Amino acid sequence: MIKSLFRQNSIFIALSLLLALSMGLALILVPKGELHLFLCDRHTDARDIFYKWYTRVGEWAPYLICVLLLFYRFGYAAIATACLSLSALTTQILKHLINAPRPVTWFQMNMPDVQLPLVEGVKMNLWYSFPSGHTTSFFALFFALCVIINMHLRNSVLPPHSGNNKVFTLKSTAIQLLCFILAALGGYSRIYLSQHFTADVLAGLIVGMGITALIFVLFTPYKEKKWYKMHFFEKK
Repeated sequence: MIKSLFRQNSIFIALSLLLALSMGLALILVPKGELHLFLCDRHTDARDIFYKWYTRVGEWAPYLICVLLLFYRFGYAAIATACLSLSALTTQILKHLINAPRPVTWFQMNMPDVQLPLVEGVKMNLWYSFPSGHTTSFFALFFALCVIINMHLRNSVLPPHSGNNKVFTLKSTAIQLLCFILAALGGYSRIYLSQHFTADVLAGLIVGMGITALIFVLFTPYKEKKWYKMHFFEKK
């Protein structure tokens, strides 16, 4: 299952690892405050509106997706719910253990002369910055969706010996790229809105993806169970 998970979702995983390595390198080479200002100081009216609303996808979309998956397969809904719940719990525990200041608070304490480019209408949080809960949700959600959709394509729409492997590869590549872009935009939205630092987003990415991979491995023994394959409209 582990090999299959990495092989069928190699593009999403590789891009996420590259993003994580890039952020890690930037954190080593550039001071915390300077890096944040460099990444968040590119505001336009259009970007303000987009990131203001897109960041909220991480608040409601995971729950909607979990409910919708019940109409397709209970097992997928259970996996998605477990991924999102456990990653969110892990993030909240870390937040309260570390209790790091958010950018607004940190800059007031360390660089009081700097005025952050804030977006009108966005309520600014002051503490519990590390890790980013929204980023955790974005990467847990879209990594889980990426794996589930690829499993559906491989097992139902395009069986391995159907002769349509090239079609599967093209569709899988498109899905992985789309899921990664949507997850990365969610993570960047937290920096753009000055709700989190780069380190917070990096940690959220690691938690979201790590726990999602773990949950899929743990659910492997149950994928042939009757309850796993049932859906909401099916008679029990």
